[in-house]
Amino acid sequence: MIVQRCTALLAAAAVTRAATTALRSRPPGGVGRWQRKNYAGRTVELYAGPAAALGAAAGAVVLPARARAAAALAVLSAGACGAYDDVAGEGDPRRGFRAHLGALRAGEVTSGAVKLFGVSAAGLAAGALLKERPVDKLLAGVVVAGAAHFVNLVDVRPGWAAGAVVALGMPGLLRQGAAGALSAASVGAAAAVLPEDIGEHAMIGDAGAHALGAALGLAIAAGNGRTGLAVHAVGVVAAAAYGEKVSAFAAGAGRWG
Repeated sequence: MIVQRCTALLAAAAVTRAATTALRSRPPGGVGRWQRKNYAGRTVELYAGPAAALGAAAGAVVLPARARAAAALAVLSAGACGAYDDVAGEGDPRRGFRAHLGALRAGEVTSGAVKLFGVSAAGLAAGALLKERPVDKLLAGVVVAGAAHFVNLVDVRPGWAAGAVVALGMPGLLRQGAAGALSAASVGAAAAVLPEDIGEHAMIGDAGAHALGAALGLAIAAGNGRTGLAVHAVGVVAAAAYGEKVSAFAAGAGRWG
């Protein structure tokens, strides 16, 4: 249904832009809390991240109740966990799964570890809502959580994460039903923040990257049966593992987010 996909895309983009404007006009906690230095030393805003999370979730309003609940749970939870790491993890040089799991083994609970397990749990819960059979629920959860973590790991330079979501989500716009609408929601929210992200006026941070990744993962999960889910689960896990290497390299070279 083209109307459903267009509505999802436009709603996601409109809510993202409106939320960005609202946060910019009245930033909770003051302007300083919403500013960071990027890899080039430029001051950028963080409003785009939470705004993209709200926009991607809003785009799912066109879906049936169960899929809508799965989208709200995965996207907003991923965004909230990412936002917590954006704030609590500021100044922490550790990047990637291994660093945070290593700290956890040493008895330190980092904001990155909270984000890792929080996003993963939300992904599994959303997968359980989206699918009917136990194996499918698990595979869908892995796809959602894996996509969220992968998109965050490639957020190492301006526009990489949002651009990846637009590029990977565009083919999904041809799909029918929930898969098409969720693809539209992720693309609409990502496209709305992409110009300012590329222009180095804003960054989506962990909040935006995880939320957009979760929305993209939901679209993939909704559009596939068991075989497709298994293939995509292997793919996102492998991509996240590769993204871990990219993120670790970029951390040494001056990471974007």
